[in-house]
Amino acid sequence: MPLTPFHFGPALFFGLLFSRFLHLPTFIMANVIIDLEPFAVLLFGLNYPLHGFFHSFFGGFFAALFLAAAMVFLNAKIQEIMKLFQLRQPFSASKILFSSVAGVWLHVLFDSTLYTDIKPFFPLKINPFFVGTLEFTLFVYVLCTIIFFAGIAFYLAMIVFYNKK
Repeated sequence: MPLTPFHFGPALFFGLLFSRFLHLPTFIMANVIIDLEPFAVLLFGLNYPLHGFFHSFFGGFFAALFLAAAMVFLNAKIQEIMKLFQLRQPFSASKILFSSVAGVWLHVLFDSTLYTDIKPFFPLKINPFFVGTLEFTLFVYVLCTIIFFAGIAFYLAMIVFYNKK
């Protein structure tokens, strides 16, 4: 997706829905961090594909490892921030790693349906997920927007339910 905000919808919704298995802040960050690659390409005018190495499952895995290490290191601060949002999750390095990989790969999967320059199975130069129609692209954007609002509603319901305990 050309703008990272579209990735927040699936990240928030699925991160909350599967919070038993996913570390929410890591999952959200993982869904967004991959777009530093096209941002850098555009910002610095690099002679590099907009969606390059890190927009593949293989390359994304390395970004996920880096992110997981950073999230484990920063977990105490992250837990403080999560308290502000009335969210608490137990710390687990393995949960953070899983969340990081799952988030990055979800990002790659979503983007693979939209862009021809993504090669999700790098070093193979194929993209079997690419759909390439305007209708499908609009569908994905609308779906991500709807999922974002569903995620907000889910979060608010969790807060109301949590506060009644």
